[in-house]
Amino acid sequence: MTSAARALRRRLSGLSLRTRLLCLSVALVAVGLLGTGLLVTGALHGYLQDRVDDRLVLTGQIAARLSPPAGTGTTTGTGTGTPTDVQALSVLGETTVTYLDDDGATRRAFDVSPAPPGGGPDLPFLDRAAVLAHEGRPFTVPSSQGDRAWRVVALAQPAHLIAPDPPGTRGSVVVATSLDEVDRTVAKTRNLSLTMGAALLAVLAAVGWFAVRSGLRPLTRIEETATAIAGGDYSHRVPELAAPHTEVGRLAACLNQMLSQIDTAFRARSQAEARTRRFFADASHELRTPLVGIKGYADLYRMGALSTREDLDRTMTRIAAESTRLARLVEEMFLLARLDEDAHHPAGGPGGEPAFALDLAPMDLRTLAADALRDIRALDKARPVTLTGPGGGRPTNAPAVADEARLRQVVTNLIGNAVTHTPPGTPIRIGVGTAGDQAVLEVSDHGPGLTPAERDRVFDRFYRTDDSRDRTTGGSGLGLAIAQALVSAHGGRITLDTAPGHGCTFHVLLPLPSDEPPGGCP
Repeated sequence: MTSAARALRRRLSGLSLRTRLLCLSVALVAVGLLGTGLLVTGALHGYLQDRVDDRLVLTGQIAARLSPPAGTGTTTGTGTGTPTDVQALSVLGETTVTYLDDDGATRRAFDVSPAPPGGGPDLPFLDRAAVLAHEGRPFTVPSSQGDRAWRVVALAQPAHLIAPDPPGTRGSVVVATSLDEVDRTVAKTRNLSLTMGAALLAVLAAVGWFAVRSGLRPLTRIEETATAIAGGDYSHRVPELAAPHTEVGRLAACLNQMLSQIDTAFRARSQAEARTRRFFADASHELRTPLVGIKGYADLYRMGALSTREDLDRTMTRIAAESTRLARLVEEMFLLARLDEDAHHPAGGPGGEPAFALDLAPMDLRTLAADALRDIRALDKARPVTLTGPGGGRPTNAPAVADEARLRQVVTNLIGNAVTHTPPGTPIRIGVGTAGDQAVLEVSDHGPGLTPAERDRVFDRFYRTDDSRDRTTGGSGLGLAIAQALVSAHGGRITLDTAPGHGCTFHVLLPLPSDEPPGGCP
């Protein structure tokens, strides 16, 4: 690529898309108009020249059959010196008739019209052989004193028209006519085409400017949308500027879909960051509480404030309880971290091993329901507890492929939540069976229930519906979060139906094994 081409490319790249499109369109139209003009003028010139040739050949044939006038030299004009039959050829315009002998010498020449500017035709040497070589086809020669063109035809005369002096002479005739009229007509047509083309190009450029501007208005709106999004307004969308099947319509739809995904991703990231900050704040608070207690008791011992064996035993018991609580909290947080890693990276760590492996095996959720019934009666003998099917009725089998130990942890958290957060003597129902293609285990109580806002946050980590409740009754706030994560790890889900004054019903839903039909016998 030359330096001029590179400079032109840099100059064009600095122009706006609207200007480049307009310049390209105008250039294409200009090339089209110029090409059309050249074709039209070329065709017109050929057509007019063919007409001249037809008349010229006819005139040559007539002149060839006329007897050459006596004498020699050149006669100009239409005066008395011009023979009447040759004078009749003046209707053709600027025309010359020249009679030659076989050696190419001029016997007689006539200009049947006044001498044109630039002189007559500059004829080549035309002996008998040259005349026969042209075969009666017209050809073009320049003028003798200028840049005008003449069209010439050379024809051999019949022998009987030539005087036998010298004997055997036959001779030829050369007729030439000026192409001035053809050139003027073509030039006039060319000038008219250029003028009209320039005017049309100017009009098309003006119309094209507004058309390109209107056509690129959707891109301007897209640019405005992108600017708004860059400023932080992720809810901005590209308006529907064209039909969905058009390029602009498809582009707008794709951009809006992309913007929706970006908006969703940013909202999710903001929520995740908020949850992470809240998690760290809550975790720090939960970890600090037992640590402060342990440190306080240790300081009392170090300062000698525990003077009796009874005080020392009581302090060691409190330290052991706080240590147990701290270890349990750390274990729960570690369990949630491993479950989160598997949820976000199913392939697990190196070698494809999951961070939290489940010991899956065929089982029936009725076993967990029966054990939960006994656990509740052991925790609170005065509390009424019943075993039913999902929503009531008779319990049925609920086959599943699951890690029984981890599901026991889920059920333990649910019944512990029901016992802890309902008044003593409140009835609890445990339901087990199938619903559609899912195995179901329910834990339902008749406690105070939750508000919609509390229900939406009940599975959040470290969330407690009553912040004034101490951690002995309220727990760490991780039980339901762990239950939800463990059920999700089994490919199931856990839901909650609740309303103020109507208690809470937790539903654990697991997929049925592929070879087990829904339902079953009790």
